Formats: sequence, C-alpha cells, structure tokens
Amino acid sequence: MKNSSLTGLAVVCRRVVHIYRAEGGDVVALAGVDLDIAPGERVALVGPSGSGKSTLIALLAGLMRPSAGRVQIGLVDIGRISEAELARLRGTDLGVVLQGARRNLLPYATVLSNVWLAQRRAAHVRPADLEPPERILALLGLTGFGHRKVQDLPPGAAQRAAIAVGMASSPGLLLVDEPTSQLDRGARDEVLAALEAVNTERGTTIVAVTHDPDVGARLGRAVTIRDGRVGSEGRDGREFAVIAGDGTVQLPPDVLDALPPGTLLSVQHADGRVTLVSDDHSAPAPLP
Repeated sequence: MKNSSLTGLAVVCRRVVHIYRAEGGDVVALAGVDLDIAPGERVALVGPSGSGKSTLIALLAGLMRPSAGRVQIGLVDIGRISEAELARLRGTDLGVVLQGARRNLLPYATVLSNVWLAQRRAAHVRPADLEPPERILALLGLTGFGHRKVQDLPPGAAQRAAIAVGMASSPGLLLVDEPTSQLDRGARDEVLAALEAVNTERGTTIVAVTHDPDVGARLGRAVTIRDGRVGSEGRDGREFAVIAGDGTVQLPPDVLDALPPGTLLSVQHADGRVTLVSDDHSAPAPLP
C-alpha cells in the first residue's frame, strides 16, 4: 500500500448512555461506557448478543446520537455536529461497515464501481492518499470480481466487498461490525490480513465487533461489553477488570459466581496493590 502521512484517529467515550424508546418501555442499550482508543490501535468489541456492541459501533459511526455522554472521534464531538458534517466525516476520515454485507453495497453496480463511489468525496480532499480500487480488491482476495455486480456475488465475496468499500477512502478510523461472520477460515484470514495491512501501513485505527475469539485475539486488544458497559479487557492473553469513569468495576463472571449479590467486600490498598477481601458473614443465605 502507499506510504502516507495519514495517521489514525483516536476514540474517546465518556459515560455514554443510549436508550431505545419503545412502546413497551425504554430499553437501556448502553449504561455509561467509558473507553479510550489511541490512534492506530486495533480493538475488538466482544461480548454476548444484546450487550450493546453494535449500538456502540453505531454511535461511533454517527448513525445514532448518544442519549447522554460524549463520543469523540479525533477532535470531533459526534453528538454536536450536523448531519452534513457527519456525512463529510464518513466520506473522508471515517469508514463504516455495517453488519450484513449487502447493507453497505449498491446491488445493481459492480464491485469496482462500489469502491470508486466510496472514494469520491475523499478524492476531492486528498486524492494522492487513495489506493486504486483494483489494489484494494486484490488485498481482500477479490481479484477477478471487480466487474461482477454485487447482486451476483456469493455471501463471502459480498462480505469482503463491503470491507473494501469501508477501506476505500483510506479512513483514519475504520469501524466494522462482524467482518468475518459470513466467511470460511481462509477468507477470514484474508480479511484480517487486509485489516492489519491498512492499520500497519496507513496507521488506520480499527474497531471491530466480533463473536469470534480468534479475531479478538488477532486484533490485539479485546474490550468486553457486558450489560451495556465495559466489563473487562483482554491484552496479550491476560484479562483485566476496568474501572469506569464513575468508579464502578464489573467483576468477571467466575468471580460473581463465587460472590453472590449482596456480598460485602473490603478494599485494601498497600504497596501499590489493591485487594478485594470478602466478608464471609455478609454473603446472603442461598434461596431454598
């Protein structure tokens, strides 16, 4: 890929809340997310279905506005800019690949045309930074697919074409929701190699939602979203609890199994180490 002075964009979330309004009652999808991603990082958002991962990606993409809190991409507060400014951001510095490959593609156009159309706005701003569409397709193992219409693509090729569209503008931040869900192992590895290449050679920050633990491990940093909050982080094979901006900590599920709700914990801080000690007499009696 081209050498470039482009750098990745940082991501900052501060106490982000998102509530879906519904006839049966409000649904709290995110309940105070605090997250920092440095420029050029590769991060996987993992967690069970319904935990809020895709909602967080949609907020980062500006497809929805937070109900409360701050979402910042680079120097831009997503919640405070206009729809026109969001459109400009998504056409230049922010690449978005939604879950469901064909949602990102024009079905009646060829794969090459889809990539070219995704580059149009960035071509007016920094044309020298853009890769030829053929090069992007080759990076994703789509050589020979360029002149095929999207509606004629098999599911795996459509998934890779969607990622090519997301990469087309050489964005500073690339958001991808389940990028490998429709792929076999070989195609999955091609996609991951392409994401690694755009990250390493262009400095693009990568944030991906995934249910595949191998994808999370390969991206390097895995942030677990649990019950609408950051529950834990995995780095270099180690799992860490995370202190939120309001001082709360979500304990790992195996610890919660040993410490039922209502258990009292004393916090001991000495020699740079913090230890949680349970009071055996505080644990509630088990239900009959």
